[in-house]
Amino acid sequence: MKPVAVFRFARTEHPGRFGTWLTGQQIPWQLIAIDEGADVPASPDEFSGIGMMGGPMSVNDPLPWIAPLCSLLRDAISDGTPVIGHCLGGQLMAKALGARVTRLPAPEIGWFHVDVADRDARHEWFGDRPRFAVFQWHHDGFDLPAMATRILTSDLVPNQGFVIDARHVGFQCHVEMTRDLVETWCRIGADELPARSSAHRQSAADIMSDLDARLDALGAVADGIFARWARNLPV
Repeated sequence: MKPVAVFRFARTEHPGRFGTWLTGQQIPWQLIAIDEGADVPASPDEFSGIGMMGGPMSVNDPLPWIAPLCSLLRDAISDGTPVIGHCLGGQLMAKALGARVTRLPAPEIGWFHVDVADRDARHEWFGDRPRFAVFQWHHDGFDLPAMATRILTSDLVPNQGFVIDARHVGFQCHVEMTRDLVETWCRIGADELPARSSAHRQSAADIMSDLDARLDALGAVADGIFARWARNLPV
């Protein structure tokens, strides 16, 4: 089986539960560390799927790897190579397919609930859950690509997730979280966290409250998402 290409854009935003899940399922994967200067592959042909993690940059920044990566994503989606994007990864999918990615009025940081916006997706991707809590840390948001179906939404940020052709999935939220990721982001992003939580941004204390239980619940959702996505990986 060809490996899944997993793109990392910042050392502090590693594959987390996604990488652990792939390894546990004995699905080979190859880390492409853009943050260390790795080149974007010219074609998706050498990979069974493409996964993208988060990152602190914007897809609208003048970074040399964004255009070739968007080209790779368009080719992958066109030829049916399954793609999954987390936060920045979801924004890159949207940009590659011609949708706008713009700055939000305020960042969304912390644990917030999202609602499943599509009945088929509720069964196919989310284990019949109508609503669940996810982790958020983002300043931008995406419009839906023309061919996409919205599958997750929230009051604060309506476009939280989309599916294309029942095989490609992009998220604004983070489902791949681990304790290490949460602790690291709270440490390096401490200046973005308020002393008291608001409707769209939580304090470090509230983010860390009941963390293991929150991660367990989110992990159950994430494992279901990853399993559904991997059904389309070629054997």
